[in-house]
Amino acid sequence: MTDNPTPFFSRPVVRMGLIAAGAAVATVLVMALYASITTRKAEAKQTSFKLVDLDEKVVDPALWGKNFPREYETYLKTSEKYNTKYGGAGSEALPKSRILEDPRLVTIFDGYAFAIDFNQRRGHAYMLDDQRNTKRVTERKQPGSCLHCHASNTVAFREQGLKAGAPGTLDEDFTSANAQAQLMAGFEAVCKMPYADATKLVKHPVACIDCHDPKNMALRVTKPGFIRGIVALANSPEPVPHLPSIEKWRKGDRATPYDANRDASRQEMRSMVCGQCHVEYYCGPKVTLFFPWNNGLKVEQIEATYDGYKFPDGHRFFDWQHGKTGAEVLKAQHPEFEMWSQGIHARSGVSCSDCHMPYVREGALKISDHQVRSPLLNVSRSCQTCHRFPEEELKARVTAIQDRTKALMDRAEDAVVNLINDIEAAKKAGLDEAKLKPILEFQRKAQWRVDFVNAENSMGFHAPQEVARILGEAIDFGRQGQVALRDLGASKSARK
Repeated sequence: MTDNPTPFFSRPVVRMGLIAAGAAVATVLVMALYASITTRKAEAKQTSFKLVDLDEKVVDPALWGKNFPREYETYLKTSEKYNTKYGGAGSEALPKSRILEDPRLVTIFDGYAFAIDFNQRRGHAYMLDDQRNTKRVTERKQPGSCLHCHASNTVAFREQGLKAGAPGTLDEDFTSANAQAQLMAGFEAVCKMPYADATKLVKHPVACIDCHDPKNMALRVTKPGFIRGIVALANSPEPVPHLPSIEKWRKGDRATPYDANRDASRQEMRSMVCGQCHVEYYCGPKVTLFFPWNNGLKVEQIEATYDGYKFPDGHRFFDWQHGKTGAEVLKAQHPEFEMWSQGIHARSGVSCSDCHMPYVREGALKISDHQVRSPLLNVSRSCQTCHRFPEEELKARVTAIQDRTKALMDRAEDAVVNLINDIEAAKKAGLDEAKLKPILEFQRKAQWRVDFVNAENSMGFHAPQEVARILGEAIDFGRQGQVALRDLGASKSARK
């Protein structure tokens, strides 16, 4: 009788060998994982490459790009063609004309340069070229203040300030007293220059130095208009819960003025750097460019600031006298910061950069996408990090808001144009100019509100309820003006 042989894998030696082999494989895998994690951690720390010494005199983004190639690569993409339903003009030879798309704007802006040329926005790469080539500049004389938000001009301002006698040197830190004196003196000087002379002082559109400290890449604000404007806002009585650093400063002794570069949080800065340019401001030839935030950021608060402002000649503020009616009217620029301030995202602590410059991962590294553009072109990173809904659902919600805004804005523009036409007819019929004055005030109010929404580049999305309120008031003021004309008997006079 013979014994049955022990199965091969049941033999103690074989089993011990398999266990040892498994342990060896596991050890190798764990070591490989450890090596990968170590590599990724080291990669994450390598946020820049020290190839160029950056300082307060380096404006060219290409030089910054040598140290920060990932950010620079996305910055260059602002030249790429893009389109959304209500914005974007791509990178064709010429941007799309808004006055061809909406001829009512020619009537609304009659007598002003926007009536001859008003185009859709394009990427940041085109902001300086588009300004230099618009008919508003080539066919009308404009002041150097127009460059405030269309070029990288921090160094140019400081250079002109030094020429004007400001103390110090260009090497001094931007936040130093001497550098700030240079900045403001140069700002005053450039604003007074003819545009044709001022534009020769700059070479680049928005650049890294406008938003970053060259020593440590910390966010900062550098535009003189914003630096002064945010101080005016801090000193206003209007609550700004979305800017907690201002609310904190107000509770202090206010011994020193509010300073965004000292007092604002990094998250606030992620909106303030955008708010340097995406704002309402005056940039005409009569006085130095200023942000009208003395009473707050709402449309009627800005209007109150303008209504209470006197030019050096003693006349009240107005942007131009309307060509058809003679009304002293206002022109809005691009009040995205003001409109965002009234919306749910601002109140929730969401910054401009969170949506327009969302984070992107490259390996272990996380950077802000510097291809500044509409969140609708990047829903997964711009919206779905907070809103856990399908992309099509999120786009549908945005479209619904924007379609409703557009429909309401059309009605508001119709009301303004109707009022302008009725005033023009009344003037031709010989209606007493004195009697027309209160009617012209209705035009000023209605036109300001519809333009505030029209010039704001979100088609209502930044603050839907606020936009609806503003457009409702625009319609109301326009129709009140028509009723007041009718009560004066203007319609009968015009028919004779």
